[in-house]
Amino acid sequence: MARLYRQPICVASALFVPFLALASPGWLAIEGVGPAWAVLWLLPWALVDGPVSGGLAGVSLGLVLDGLSLGGLSQVPMLLVLGWWWGRLGRRGRPIQRSLNLGLLAWIGSMALGLSLMLQLWIVAGGGLDPLTRSWGLQTLWSQALVTGLLAPLLVSLQLLVWRRRFPS
Repeated sequence: MARLYRQPICVASALFVPFLALASPGWLAIEGVGPAWAVLWLLPWALVDGPVSGGLAGVSLGLVLDGLSLGGLSQVPMLLVLGWWWGRLGRRGRPIQRSLNLGLLAWIGSMALGLSLMLQLWIVAGGGLDPLTRSWGLQTLWSQALVTGLLAPLLVSLQLLVWRRRFPS
């Protein structure tokens, strides 16, 4: 285990995620929807540091991001599951390095995060969503997943490269 949580620069990089979520550049958005910055940060963290650290990082990041939003929906459960799952993938077999694999994992993570938020919205609404909310939710889900999947090969590969070289396990 690389123990990224002991490195101040790695922990400080987590504080950059809420800033990016609030001030997401417009040129990185599709129809006003930016990438899932939490997914783009959590994926390399969990792959390098393992399932326990990935799950705890997902919970911590989810709590911070939930504190920034006004709604009753939470990102914590899915970020916990994704951090644990990606940490397990990072511990089994050869390290994941191919850009396409990283893009696919980020796309799956973004879709899972969006679907969990839509499911929570459906539960809060009492089991039914009006057509406008449903179409808006699906457009947001697909747009965010596409942008996240396209950015992941560049950003996640860079983070993996830096963290694996600087803090070998």
